[in-house]
Amino acid sequence: MVSYKNLKVLLAKKEISGVEFRKLVDISQSTYTKINQNQFVSMEVLDRICDVLECDVCDIVEHVKNTEEKGCTL
Repeated sequence: MVSYKNLKVLLAKKEISGVEFRKLVDISQSTYTKINQNQFVSMEVLDRICDVLECDVCDIVEHVKNTEEKGCTL
């Protein structure tokens, strides 16, 4: 799993609204929704975000260990 909590904090610190962020990075509403729902987005999108916000990927996204069991039960 991934978390974009760091991105949300960074946007708040820079006082960038969601609409402004979408326009600056040139992403669709569906991609923005994926970010808000902590879903995967392309590396291209992450690269554009880093360029616009002048940061590293680790400043906007982090890996979160999935605690759900994925085994098969019989």
